[in-house]
Amino acid sequence: MPGPGPDAVPEQHGEPTTWVPGATGSLFDLDHLPYGVFARGEEEPRVGVRIGDHVLDLAPIAAAQMLEVSRTFQQPSLNELMGYGPELVAALRRWIVGLLTQADERPLVEPHLVPLTEVTLSLPIEVADYVDFYASEHHATNVGRILRPDGEPLLANWKHLPVGYHGRAGTVVASGTPIRRPSGQRRGGTFGPSARLDVEAELGFVVGVGSTLGTPVPCSAFAEHVFGVVGLNDWSARDIQAWEYQPLGPFLGKSFATSISHWVTPLAALDAAWVDPPPQDPEPLPYLAPGATRGLDLDVEIEVNGRVVSRPAYRTMYWSPAQMLAHLTVNGASLRTGDLFGSGTISGPEPGQRGCLLELGWGEESAFLADGDEVVLRYTAPGTGGGRIGLGEVRGGIASALPTP
Repeated sequence: MPGPGPDAVPEQHGEPTTWVPGATGSLFDLDHLPYGVFARGEEEPRVGVRIGDHVLDLAPIAAAQMLEVSRTFQQPSLNELMGYGPELVAALRRWIVGLLTQADERPLVEPHLVPLTEVTLSLPIEVADYVDFYASEHHATNVGRILRPDGEPLLANWKHLPVGYHGRAGTVVASGTPIRRPSGQRRGGTFGPSARLDVEAELGFVVGVGSTLGTPVPCSAFAEHVFGVVGLNDWSARDIQAWEYQPLGPFLGKSFATSISHWVTPLAALDAAWVDPPPQDPEPLPYLAPGATRGLDLDVEIEVNGRVVSRPAYRTMYWSPAQMLAHLTVNGASLRTGDLFGSGTISGPEPGQRGCLLELGWGEESAFLADGDEVVLRYTAPGTGGGRIGLGEVRGGIASALPTP
């Protein structure tokens, strides 16, 4: 597989500062550098990296420096780049930092900095498979109390394994894509548009390097397979979900749309964000590496129609990203480049930290989304430069349902 070559990608030392105007100290400084797919005018979509309020068009720079990797930057998705693996991805990151910090590179690079206002962004990855988890104890407990007020809020298996379901890769869409209100069966077998349309603020993990069918991926190999993260909104039709979910779990109440951010934040940008997760009791089975995995310190903001309604914190999530990946593959299921797995709704212990409208309104009908409403999810995390980085936002407006067939 072609890569940049060690001679073409110099090692960086110290804390460099970019020459790109307005980028220093922003949420998209050198310590972030997320990848996305952009197009300018009628040009074909291709891979770029964000610095400040600009997209760096990588393909012509790589071609000018005669790097084989230039063809990878001409692709309409990040999949080829993600499949290179951690070593080459790290080398590319060092190369990009060099381009954006070294004065002698500026004459070559600056003409290929494109303002965000001049580009169209698209879905950054070709999604291979999509799996969604249910990793927040606070969310699972709240939902249990709402739906089963006379029973135990957590089901018997919840603290023994990361519960999840297999979603639809084909309905993962980019931020900004309108969300059509789904229709379906509701309690009692009635049919019509969902009246309880909800948002679920999640974090998505994107697989770069695949795995072999029949070979589980241990928690310790998380960074060998996961390329980076995206913001994720798992739109949910609660009334459709409530009627269908027993005995096999979510189906049409979830599969109509899942929105992700335009930007994929590489794992290297999160080096300063790893924290110890909450205690786990009872101790999980050995394949879930009890005590050896880490959580993430990300803050999330949920905005509905311009008003912030909640600020969940990812650090409270019970099951770690590595445990979710290990559980996903423990039966021998293989990974593919472009696989996406979601964390499940991010909810904290306080009322103002709940990650969906079902929780925020405690099941009240008036809490759910109306046609024309717009939801925006925003994420920030500690950056390696001492400030904060901001994952790309996830935006979606609600369009009315199509006529009932």
